[in-house]
Amino acid sequence: MFVDSFTPKLWSTLKFYNGQIFISDLLAGLTVAIVALPLSMALAVASGVSPEKGLITAIFAGFFISTLGGSRVQIGGPTGAFVVVILDVILRHEYDGLILATLCAGLILIIAGYARLGLAIKFLPHSVITGFTAGIAVIIFTTQVKDFLGLQLQETRLSIFSSWVAYIRHLGSLNTETVGIGLGSLFFILLLQRLAPKWPGYLTILILSSFLVQFFGISVETIGDRFPNVSSALPFPTLPVFSLEKVHTILPSALIIAFLAGVESLLSAMVADGMTGYRHRPNQELIGQGFANIVSACMGGLPATGALARTATNIKAGGKTPMAGVAHAFFLLCFMLFALDTIKYVPLATLAAILFVVAWGMSEIHHFVHLLRVSREDRLIIIVTFLLTVFVDLTVGISVGVGLSSLLFIQQMSQSLVISKGGEQSESEEIPIQRSQLPKDVEVLTISGPIFYGVVSDFIDTIRNLSQTPKVLILNMNQVPYMDTTGLRALKNLVLMGENYRSTVIFCGLQKQPMELLRQDLKIGKKVNLTFVSTFNEALDFAKEMVRESI
Repeated sequence: MFVDSFTPKLWSTLKFYNGQIFISDLLAGLTVAIVALPLSMALAVASGVSPEKGLITAIFAGFFISTLGGSRVQIGGPTGAFVVVILDVILRHEYDGLILATLCAGLILIIAGYARLGLAIKFLPHSVITGFTAGIAVIIFTTQVKDFLGLQLQETRLSIFSSWVAYIRHLGSLNTETVGIGLGSLFFILLLQRLAPKWPGYLTILILSSFLVQFFGISVETIGDRFPNVSSALPFPTLPVFSLEKVHTILPSALIIAFLAGVESLLSAMVADGMTGYRHRPNQELIGQGFANIVSACMGGLPATGALARTATNIKAGGKTPMAGVAHAFFLLCFMLFALDTIKYVPLATLAAILFVVAWGMSEIHHFVHLLRVSREDRLIIIVTFLLTVFVDLTVGISVGVGLSSLLFIQQMSQSLVISKGGEQSESEEIPIQRSQLPKDVEVLTISGPIFYGVVSDFIDTIRNLSQTPKVLILNMNQVPYMDTTGLRALKNLVLMGENYRSTVIFCGLQKQPMELLRQDLKIGKKVNLTFVSTFNEALDFAKEMVRESI
């Protein structure tokens, strides 16, 4: 078990690899490369560096994330979460400081992996992650307004409030041609996403806008104008110059990079598991991310992590093993070596439009609003995390969010404590039937204690480890005093999974708080077919009836 948990997924999949899987991986890698090409360049420019830095990161970090990581289908590279961090580190420590911080972050991730901290992701509340990523989305959007409008504004790293004040003051320098290109690019991207979602919209608009700008001589700022020295030559690997004093100075930035890389990669891997049915190795994933960031730093690249959008694209395109990620890196390498000069014609307004769409996707606005309306506690956590991330600092936002979530959880647990009077019959004693006496195709699971973010993965594993999928699954929840929105999502996913396998899930004995949360969610969220009964005997009678009807 120890050896297996620290084995890269690529090595495991090679045991059954064949030509058919190779073709599937190759085509998926090409599809992902087409998506990753414009995103990597756009994220690099948004981070204040030349576009080839983003490609270098996607090529080398993407290669090692696939070859050494713990997920079958994870695609790695630069992501939106790092944009704000990179801007801040470069401002404080220049680009050499970013390289050193990225290398140190890689070492931290490797240590975290071997310390088995990969499983700690389950202790990060979903509401904190939602508020945090929404905050980053707002920051990314704000940083791109200048290029989208073509404002003549000095390049300085301003706060969110100061940035908007500066934009308003410089509205007189707005370039109508730039706005036209930006709005046209944004409209075209959104149109393609609606009418042809599988079409590579980002790459298409890059090519189209570049052609229009050059053919009609439209006066807008391009990548070549801002970065005239873009090079297609591969950099020679070098170690950054460092000293103990410099390491001490950049260590807080390195910890932030390591934290973001670890959280985002493991979240992406968890989502990928849900889409594919595979199971990633979280500790090995951290180790692979660590080596990838070290290599990226040595090649002069940016911090990297698993990219959810590109990972999902890989899955939908038919990627089966980490070889799809290797293929994606190879295709990006070919572009960098043979076609990089063409990017100098790309308008910065088009990249800003792409990043607007990326920021909107990161915000998960519908989910954000949904959580605000479901639970008062999660509402407070999301708002505090979001505001602190946007107006104070990333580290402060997520640290306070986790601390506040823990305090609220402890408070809920103390209020939900159930004490039975001596001599009273426990509700659980209502179940006299033995498991061997259950009707065929009926399974019973009795849950004791709260269903919250820390136990959801174990709950899901228990469901997955059932010997066979029953036609009726009874969840006896009379000993569950509290459930948060992460537990709510797990239960809804369980019901949806049951529907896929033509199974029915019956909830019995729900206490006040879980019942209110489920009912409130049904009023404002996605409709799912939930079955509630008051007692176990009612649930058993209902299950027998359903089994008879299915015969």
